[in-house]
Amino acid sequence: MAYFTWKEAGLTADCASLDAMAARFEEAAGLMRRMAAEGFLLERHPDGQHITHPDPAVFEAYGFVSEEPPERQLTLLQH
Repeated sequence: MAYFTWKEAGLTADCASLDAMAARFEEAAGLMRRMAAEGFLLERHPDGQHITHPDPAVFEAYGFVSEEPPERQLTLLQH
């Protein structure tokens, strides 16, 4: 299943005020709630938290790039 690893590394690093930081967190929270409502899941793994979706089309519609190994990303074509 396609996934990406959640790593928060500076979500608010460029904010100049507490209000700007709060707005950034609210924006991120809104996106996470929308993703949850559309079926994204959070899975804990030894290397971090993976955000997944069972439908590759929905995953790709958000513009995410899968971190699955290349052999797991292959699509078999039926003739």
